[in-house]
Amino acid sequence: MATRPNKWTKENVLHVAALFRQGRNPAARVYESIGSDFFLAPARGWLNLGLWEGSGSEWEAEAACRRLVETVAAALPKGGVVLDVGNGLGAQDPVISAVARPRTLVALNITEWQLRAGRARLRAADASPVVGDACRLPIAGGSLDGVISVEAAFHFASRRAFFEECVRVLRPGGVLTMSDIATQRLPRGPLEAMAGVTQLRAWGMKRGAAMPAAEIAQAARAAGLVDVEVSACGDRVVGPALRLTRARLRRTAGAPFGHRAAARAMLAQVDLMWQRGMIEYILLRAVGP
Repeated sequence: MATRPNKWTKENVLHVAALFRQGRNPAARVYESIGSDFFLAPARGWLNLGLWEGSGSEWEAEAACRRLVETVAAALPKGGVVLDVGNGLGAQDPVISAVARPRTLVALNITEWQLRAGRARLRAADASPVVGDACRLPIAGGSLDGVISVEAAFHFASRRAFFEECVRVLRPGGVLTMSDIATQRLPRGPLEAMAGVTQLRAWGMKRGAAMPAAEIAQAARAAGLVDVEVSACGDRVVGPALRLTRARLRRTAGAPFGHRAAARAMLAQVDLMWQRGMIEYILLRAVGP
């Protein structure tokens, strides 16, 4: 279900319509529109922003995407039962499998077509695909050693509900490890307000997704998770990813003009939010009680 670069698809049109009226599952609509071959994805099959050692060059893109998953997965207990919540197109699951060596790996996605698109990667990871909601995990209580979520929590209907579900499904001492995008402050002035609202709508997020890092950590603690640790790394994630996207847009001619124009507008808004300290990229690790 790749987005064809030379024309608008029905999914693209529905995505635009969702800017004005979101449906029951706006995140699914976003990723149906993006498709499995998004022309601005850092690397083919990857949808995360990457964890960069350099400044955002094309040659490092796939390594940066892998490095982010490796870094998040490093906190998982080895040889356990692991749930990957919001697994994207499945590119991250072989990496999780290689790092944590789980005896069971379950890949959960609210978007069924992404599981289908990534089925070869899931087979390579020996991962079981499950369609489900992060806030109502179809997992038995106390059955998991680890939960991992890479760059997906801002799409969840409620981070608090997700954390409560993690407490329910993790065994005592089990580990939650995740990456997330925090909103460090509310907009000041019309430009920032426009950028914030547009990003929420374009990416299918609810207003509650805009949470500062300290509030995200507190929500995890309030749900019952312990030993909650949060670290910021936006300078190695957001900054380089923006530079890569900017360079990619300068030389991309295959995508429709409307796609490129929308991407440039979105890039300008995200860059404004990043430069003005409105957003931050965080890693969170916590332990089940």
